[in-house]
Amino acid sequence: MSLIRVQGRLLSQADLEQIRQLRAIHPQWSRQQLSLHLAQLWQWRNGVGRLKDMAARSLLLKLQSRGLIDLPAPRTRNGNSNSRAGAPLPLQEQLWSAEPSPINGPLNNLQPVRLALVGTLAERRRVSSLLERYHYRGYNGAVGENIQYLARDAAGRELSVMVFGAAAWKVAARDQFIGWSVTQRQTHLGLVANQQRFLILPWVQVPHLASHLLAQAGRRLSADWQGRYGHPIWLLETFVEQERFVATAYKAAGWIEVGQTTGRTRQDAHRTIQTAIKRVWVRALHPQFRQRLTAL
Repeated sequence: MSLIRVQGRLLSQADLEQIRQLRAIHPQWSRQQLSLHLAQLWQWRNGVGRLKDMAARSLLLKLQSRGLIDLPAPRTRNGNSNSRAGAPLPLQEQLWSAEPSPINGPLNNLQPVRLALVGTLAERRRVSSLLERYHYRGYNGAVGENIQYLARDAAGRELSVMVFGAAAWKVAARDQFIGWSVTQRQTHLGLVANQQRFLILPWVQVPHLASHLLAQAGRRLSADWQGRYGHPIWLLETFVEQERFVATAYKAAGWIEVGQTTGRTRQDAHRTIQTAIKRVWVRALHPQFRQRLTAL
């Protein structure tokens, strides 16, 4: 078998055999144990030295989806060890479950509005809970490098959540906008982040809040990414369903539309899977983003 690229790594037949041997020698291991050991074995670390066990987990799932390996059954509802299927919610989350009173009026009445970088397990569970309940696409959790924000007003009331994660592997409109080659894309894709979820909570009706939060995120995300993963982000991307949203907030926050998706998914090898057409929006985070994304 020739080399294959998965999760940004080139894998050989020997790499696949190594994973299969680990499964055979340690059949009792969970997916989490397997991915952590694999990251340690390969010394797969980010720019600040942390093991990329979540990236290893994603790699294993992709290999299983291709029929190349067999993983143990997930031990929780969604395969994420941070939650327990059927377990009662902690008291704090029970207190959060009731919807608050409406928040409306001018943005100035809420200032200062701040984006809090999500870091603790309780905060991540809160973000997941809000997205699962209120986002039209739901939420299955973030895999690999990601940054999550929870927005609050001056009174500490929750307003919005955002999740930024790995960029799409191939997007013709984005790739043409950047002007990079296939090799450059493979080398620098980790320097592009995708806004995977953006939710203004349904009881919040505040004009200009969305663009205000998008602008805030654009100013700080690269530094937050650098602090957590040891490398910056030079460009943001997101996909907006054209039949559902106008994207006025993105335009007001300095994002630009560069084209649209084809309506097919990355799993659509035979061009038969149809999805909603989405407009592709991007925002540069550095004036020399093209030079940095096309450097070799």
